[in-house]
Amino acid sequence: MKLLFEISKEEHVCDLLPALDVPETTLPEKERRGTLLPLPQLSEIELSRHYTRLMKRTFGVNTGFYPLGSCTMKYNPRINEDMAALPGFKDVHPLQPEHTVQGCLEVFADTEKAICEITGMNAVTFQPAAGAHGELVGVLLIKAYHESRGDTKRTKIIVPDAAHGTNPASATMAGYTVVNIPSNAEGCVDVEKLREAAGEDTAGLMLTNPNTLGLFDKNILEITKIVHDAGGLNYYDGANLNAVMGIVRPGDMGFDVVHLNIHKTFSTPHGGGGPGSGPVGCKDILREFMPVCHPVEKDGKYTFSNPARTIGSVKAFYGNFLVVARALTYIRTLGADGLRCAATHAVLNANYMQKKLSEYYDVAYKGLCMHEFVLTLQKVKEKTGVTALDVAKALLEYGIHPPTMYFPLIVPEALMIEPAETESKDTMDEAVEIFKKIYDEIRTNPERLHEMPLTTPIRRPDEVGAARNPRLRYVEN
Repeated sequence: MKLLFEISKEEHVCDLLPALDVPETTLPEKERRGTLLPLPQLSEIELSRHYTRLMKRTFGVNTGFYPLGSCTMKYNPRINEDMAALPGFKDVHPLQPEHTVQGCLEVFADTEKAICEITGMNAVTFQPAAGAHGELVGVLLIKAYHESRGDTKRTKIIVPDAAHGTNPASATMAGYTVVNIPSNAEGCVDVEKLREAAGEDTAGLMLTNPNTLGLFDKNILEITKIVHDAGGLNYYDGANLNAVMGIVRPGDMGFDVVHLNIHKTFSTPHGGGGPGSGPVGCKDILREFMPVCHPVEKDGKYTFSNPARTIGSVKAFYGNFLVVARALTYIRTLGADGLRCAATHAVLNANYMQKKLSEYYDVAYKGLCMHEFVLTLQKVKEKTGVTALDVAKALLEYGIHPPTMYFPLIVPEALMIEPAETESKDTMDEAVEIFKKIYDEIRTNPERLHEMPLTTPIRRPDEVGAARNPRLRYVEN
């Protein structure tokens, strides 16, 4: 498919600009470009066809099954989009006076109340742009807490080996040394190893529960108590909240601070890099350190306030507001019972698919899972040479978005599958049949798997070359 620059022709134009309604002004000579801006020239129909072709090549939740593990790519109800498109929301400007955006401030305040109830926290900031950003903010709150007490010897953050990869990165960015804790035979935190690691130098623990293997840690109360007894704080990575929302709260598990990927859990289209929102909630002991621009109600009006010992601003203005509007719509539409129902169906769907696929593929950790599960193709690779990557590419051939590959790192040849609660039994049965068909091809013609996909617009790109030598801009001949 050609780029816009490649189909551009000088005589093709699309001039739809209205007449000027303000006086025309010419830039001073010294501020003008030396050469014309090299933009493609196309007619309106050429533009329309180009982007329609791109649209047809795009795969998303509205296109087909999208079981991307740990990313909760579930269907996003259209009512969310309708609310986010209201003129008073979509046309708002961050520099408007507060009295002109009372409705928007009320959205922040109402969403904070809802998230506090869902997570067991006492306050929420909406500034973080997405999940990893929320992680960093959460760890910075922990750091501010210890420093305010003069407890500067706490230089280490404990991170289990089944954690999201951004956890150790966030802790390192905040200036901490990361201590890795291995998983036990059941795929959960090795409590004795944690007990050995926790001490006077422990600032905190970063953990998600259920973890990246899709397992709920039965020792979670003991785990958080060990860290608290050592003087540290507990941070909850909310990436997997979709499995437990409305059922159990991180605050009740013993966590002091939490980030949520509300674009995932509370449904905003986020594939391909955005938009996202990673609000951070905390208990009262951390409230005074929260970032600036905290929404509050005062004398019947809404305003932003700055906590007494704030860590400052972590993002321009107030966060990704329209994602918050979508999340509040989703929460209000479902209500408490609906959120609980969504979580239970997410767990049901994952266990249904795990049971079906276990007839053909090895499950990394046996037993009940939560919202996702992990297959391991290590034995398949040893016997046939077919890898997790080969199976993922084959799924593309059959119209399914691949699951997460090679994660978590503690599982060799991993495929992490999350069907989400919005998929029907029929859809999952069709997906299982496709997995079975691929399994049959592995046994009968494994070499063919190395060639897949065969009919997609792009087959197997040079991924190493693309990563090392990316071409990010069009260069005119």
